[in-house]
Amino acid sequence: MIACDAIVGANKYTMSVMREGRTFVALNTHGTPTAAFVRNPNWQFPGGSCEAALAAAVGAEMVGGFDAEQAAVQLVGDSIYTNPLLLGYARQKGRVPLSHAALMRAFELNGVQVDNNKAAFEWGRHCAHDLAAVQSLFAAAAVIEFVKKPSVDEVVAKRVEFLTGYQDSDYAAQYKAFVEKVRQAEAPLGSTKLTEAVARYLFKLMAYKDEYEVARLHTDAAFTQKIAGMFEGDIKITHHLAPPLFAKTNDKGELQKKPYGSWMRTAFGVLAKLKGLRGSALDPFARTEERRTERALIGEYRECIEELLRTLSAANLSQAVEIARIPEDIRGYGHVKARHLAAARGKWASLMAQWRSGETAVKQAA
Repeated sequence: MIACDAIVGANKYTMSVMREGRTFVALNTHGTPTAAFVRNPNWQFPGGSCEAALAAAVGAEMVGGFDAEQAAVQLVGDSIYTNPLLLGYARQKGRVPLSHAALMRAFELNGVQVDNNKAAFEWGRHCAHDLAAVQSLFAAAAVIEFVKKPSVDEVVAKRVEFLTGYQDSDYAAQYKAFVEKVRQAEAPLGSTKLTEAVARYLFKLMAYKDEYEVARLHTDAAFTQKIAGMFEGDIKITHHLAPPLFAKTNDKGELQKKPYGSWMRTAFGVLAKLKGLRGSALDPFARTEERRTERALIGEYRECIEELLRTLSAANLSQAVEIARIPEDIRGYGHVKARHLAAARGKWASLMAQWRSGETAVKQAA
């Protein structure tokens, strides 16, 4: 079995047809989020459990597991080559009863990224022969890589640049001015923790992904070039969207996505140029509940932070930072985002009640 996804490989139905000592599993141990991540944003990949279950089913010596996705990215340049890399691994282990020539011819007949697929296959064979030696080719670079924590100025500058492209320079200037206001209020405490939190999460609220932003990102030259570099020949791009003004809803009132053909890219090009209408009286999307909520959240968050600044002290700084990080819990889009927002509002209200009562400051002072 070539298990490109550990969770699928360890599925009870898959394991029901395995036999100890007979079934060999070429396993990609790289963690890939599943649908469970939508319901639980704190979900963790159960990699170790999957490997243990497979080893118990077929025997530890019959599981060849390694991070094939990382190897594909480092050695060939894209995770899409994980599949042929694992195929090469299994073939070198003697588990694919086809000749090398037949497999190479299959890549040629497929006619898509032939050279890269062949290269991935050969790297898979090398991984089967001496995995440590292959991993050393890219692991050494990771060991000596040092990542410096960006300063507040660097964090703000990066987000100002993004917001300028997202909307305009005035919009970005509003963000920068508010973060600076927080920094000046926090400076007497000798800290930048609150400033860093506001810089991150005010940005998150201001850069909400609406129709104009989706259009801008999908027509970005870098995105187009990346797609072109992944495939050869004629390709067809299908966009799965749920436009609030047109999409149908299910029995729960949730918008349902539907596929749109390549013509949508032309529409995206036009829509991206109309981002200046965002939030204005001429914005056709401005009246939807989701967009009204997203714009209102920006104001609510700023008002909340201003309230914190009025009584900010060393005793309640940690509590202020916790409140400023509330947007971290507001994840997803559409009905998923609405569900997370409802939960976040409960936490937000509780923390603000504690703040206003002075409960946290009293406890810390004691």
